[in-house]
Amino acid sequence: MINDNRRIDPETGEVRSSGGFFSSPFGRKSDPGNPEEASQPISIQTDADLALEAAQQEAAERTSDLQRVTAEYANYRKRVDRDRDLVVKNAKASVLTEMLTVMDDIDNADRHGDLTGAFKAVADRLTGVLTKAGLTQFGVVGDEFDPALHEAVQFATSADVAVQTVTTVMRHGYSLGDRLVRAAVVGVTGPGEEDEPAPVPSDDADEIVDAEVVE
Repeated sequence: MINDNRRIDPETGEVRSSGGFFSSPFGRKSDPGNPEEASQPISIQTDADLALEAAQQEAAERTSDLQRVTAEYANYRKRVDRDRDLVVKNAKASVLTEMLTVMDDIDNADRHGDLTGAFKAVADRLTGVLTKAGLTQFGVVGDEFDPALHEAVQFATSADVAVQTVTTVMRHGYSLGDRLVRAAVVGVTGPGEEDEPAPVPSDDADEIVDAEVVE
């Protein structure tokens, strides 16, 4: 769109009533005959300029939409990966937990000296497979008592220890990575005068049979 702002009408030759002032970009009329204002730009906006402005605005909107969709997809992918890892960990923990009774049988056989020959070879191989899967056994005589890892069902005092110490292991504990699968059931000796072991009430105490000191 081009506006004819010439001072003299080219058809009639008369001076136009507008005084021949041109629109200036500063919101006032400029006189081309004024040397000080002769260099001021004339604002002319064509259809091409309007189309370019609309195209730039549309491109900016499309770019914003693309960035939003990309961010949503990245968050969705992270959430799916996290949920998949959680499902895998829970499934592995469920399978390994079912194997703990087998590990307890192996421990009992070892305490009684029955873990020999082919039985020992199979037991060692099974233990290796479970360890490779991330299952870690803990709870040995000499460990410092930790209520987060050990469940004490027997307690005694002795002058030979400076801190509460595991002196009997009745059932090993297991962890899977940083996740506790099962606490170790132990007997604990604390500092003090020599005394006979005294049982501590526990819901699991009646289920533990033939507990022996682990050498």
